[in-house]
Order: sequence, then structure tokens, then C-alpha cells
Amino acid sequence: MADKAMRDMTKGSPMKLILGFLIPMLFGLLFQQFYSMMDTIIVGKYLGVQALASVGATGSVNFMIIGFCMGICSGFAIPVAQKFGEKNEVMLRRYVANGAWLAAGFAAAMTIVVCILCRQILVWMRTPGDIIDGAYAYIFVIFLGIPATFLYNMLSGIIRSLGDSTTPLYFLLISSVMNIILDLFTIIVLHMGVAGAAWATVISQAVSGALCFLYMRRKFTILRMHKGEWKPDGASMRTLCSMGIPMGLQYSITAIGSVVLQTAVNTLGSVAVASVTAGSKVSMLFCCPFEAMGSTMATYGGQNVGARRLDRIGEGMKACVTLGAIYAAMAFVALYFFSDTIALLFVDASETEILTNARRFLLVNSAMYFPLALVNIVRFMIQGLGFSRLAILAGVCEMAARSLVGFCLVPIFGYAGACLSNPSAWIAADLFLIPAYIHVMKHLRRTVPQADVQGTEEETAGKKAEGYRKKRLLRALG
Repeated sequence: MADKAMRDMTKGSPMKLILGFLIPMLFGLLFQQFYSMMDTIIVGKYLGVQALASVGATGSVNFMIIGFCMGICSGFAIPVAQKFGEKNEVMLRRYVANGAWLAAGFAAAMTIVVCILCRQILVWMRTPGDIIDGAYAYIFVIFLGIPATFLYNMLSGIIRSLGDSTTPLYFLLISSVMNIILDLFTIIVLHMGVAGAAWATVISQAVSGALCFLYMRRKFTILRMHKGEWKPDGASMRTLCSMGIPMGLQYSITAIGSVVLQTAVNTLGSVAVASVTAGSKVSMLFCCPFEAMGSTMATYGGQNVGARRLDRIGEGMKACVTLGAIYAAMAFVALYFFSDTIALLFVDASETEILTNARRFLLVNSAMYFPLALVNIVRFMIQGLGFSRLAILAGVCEMAARSLVGFCLVPIFGYAGACLSNPSAWIAADLFLIPAYIHVMKHLRRTVPQADVQGTEEETAGKKAEGYRKKRLLRALG
């Protein structure tokens, strides 16, 4: 059947389901980071440190705007996941259709506004004069590609909400190869500078989005619209906006703190900007598993709350937190021994100051990766359960922490203060999110009736096997 690619996460072993969904998504995120890194690597190697700093100076405002787009699309996918778990195909298709209308409107409005304000934003951020022209050339093209960002993230989010995290991986692999080829062509052959790297990213993402659309159109019979289902519906749009806008704002509010920090780092000069850029790119690559865990929890939570399987939510949370703790320890060890080597991807070995600074940034950040794991796992689970507004408050906590570092620690301690920004933000968010998750679960247990299920054969067998292992352990202990 054409819909075999869909995965029902309301039945079966939570750990197996989480790993089965997470691993393809992780590879997809790695490819996404890979072609983002290729921009930086090729810019740093072929255009020099100043061009690298130009791209790096746009990182926080890029995250603020593009993160808002991605957050909206992730939020639009949550009602789809909930209706899929509920087995309500009519409302599922209605949410998909109205999500498409909303995404088109947001894409058009945001592209116009941010392109007009683009250069002024860089001026407000005190971007150094020797790199502001390069920064503008890069970020203006990225903002022109906002429709491509909406196209890919909206469609891939819908595909994942139906339990298929594998197919977007294939499309990202194709676009990653295309991005590398276009990077080399636009920079080395066409001599387009940093703007060429931006065009390579936009075109590659547009291709990924088009492939997602063609795949959905051919493979998912559940999404084939019936008469009247494409019609805009006010109630559906309100539900989608109640999920999407808070998630988008959560990204943007978090990014405001990053903008404040970037402004502070900009005052330290181009070398500091390049150091944070190199360290951030490596850290983003190592943080992909945490993003994959978060997105997995959003789909897992959405499907299970839709199916009224509240008993499975806590089991999934424990399984994912365990995975996060294991990976956080492994990542710290890897960066402790190999951070210098990895940073050489972005700058020449002669840039000793940048390499030293990048290593310091990576060690401080990776030592606090477990709090980051909790931020992603708990926040996305809360969002998947339908409480997106709480994510805004978590974003406020991150913004406040980064702003405090930018305003207070960077002026006093310089680059060392900047290294403390992310860990401070992650801890501040966790202090809010963990109690919020406990509150959400208590609320759901009071208001959502449990589904009348006996469990699948796989779950029953798993519980019997666990019981057998415990009996053997007790006998062994005497």
C-alpha cells in the first residue's frame, strides 16, 4: 500500500520507535548542517577570514528569522500528528490544506519585510565596518529564499508527522551534494563571493522542498484532498496558528538573546567573530542528535496524546533522556580530543588565535550538552502535547540568560564571557521546562481519558520479558 511509509507511534516499544524515527531524522539534520557547513568551509578556505566573519556575523539574525519560519512549520505539523494518532483523516487533510495557505501568506509577508530591513538590522547589531558589506550580500540572498525555507520545512514536517522520517533524509542527501557543487561553482568559477554561497543554500533547499511535494503527491493516499477540503477554514487556521506562531516566536525570542550576544561579540573585532563562527559551526554539527531527539518527541507526543495513550508518554520521555545523556558524554569526549582538528575545516593552521578560541568555545559548550538535551527533549514533547505557548516562556528564559551574558559578562571578560552564553541559556530554560512538563502531564491526566487498550502483542511480550529478566536477577542475588 502506498501509505506503508507512515509509522504509527502509539503502539510498540517506545525505545524502538524512537530510535527508528530518530536515526533517519538525525542523518537528515546532519546533511542539513553539512551543506550549511560547506558554505562556511568553502568561504573560509577560498575567500579568507574576513569573508568567514561576514557570514558568521549574520548567524544570530539568520537564526531569528529563519528559526521563526521553521518553528511555524513545526507547529503546523503538530495538529497533523495528533489527527493521525486519532485516525481522523478528514481533519488531518483539512489541517494540511490550511497549513499550506498560511505558509504561503507568512512566506510572502516575511520575505518583503526582512529584505527591506536587512541592512539596517546589521547596522543596529554594530557589525564591524570591514565585514558589513559581505554580511549584507550573504543574508539578503538567504532572506530572499524564505519561500524555499517554508516549502521544505512545511512539507517535510507533514511527512514526519505521519511517522516517515526516512524520506526527507534522501531528499536532503540530494540537496547536500547539489549545495557543495553550487558552492564551488558560484565562488570559484563565477566569483560571486559570499552571495554565491547563499544562492547555493537557497537553491538546494528549494529542490528539497520540490522533491517533498512530488513524493507526498504520489505516495500518501491519506493526503489526497476530497471536495471542499482545500477551502480555507477559519477554525482550522486558528488551531494551526495557536500551535505554529508560539513555536515560531519561541525560536525568535531565543534568537533575540543570540542577537544581543552577537552584538557584544561584534565589538570584540573580526577575529572574535570568526572564532565564534568556527566554534558554533562545529557545535551545531555535534548538536544535531539533540535536535533529532526533540523533533522525534514532538511527533511521538502528538500521536500518543491524539490516541489518548498517556501511559506511553512518560515511557518515551525516559527512553529519550537516556539516549540524550549517553550521547552528551560521548560528544564531550570527542570534542575534548579532536576539537582542534575539526576547527581546521574552517580556517588555516596559521590562524592560531582563532583555533585556540574555537577550542575554548567548544569545550565550555560540550561540557553542558546534557542540559541542552533536556531543553530539546522536554520542550518539543510539551509542544507535541499541544502546549506550544509554554515554549515561548522557555524561549524568554534563554533570551534573558544570553542577554545577561552579552550585556554584563562579555564587556568584563571578553571572549571568555561569550563562551558562557549557550550553557547559561540551556540551564535557564531547563529550570522552567522541567516543572512545566510535570504540570502538563498532571493536567492531561485530569482532562484526557485514557484509551481503552490492552496493549499490542509486542508490548505484552516486552513486559513479560522484562519481568523474566527481573526474576532471574533476583534469583542470582539469592
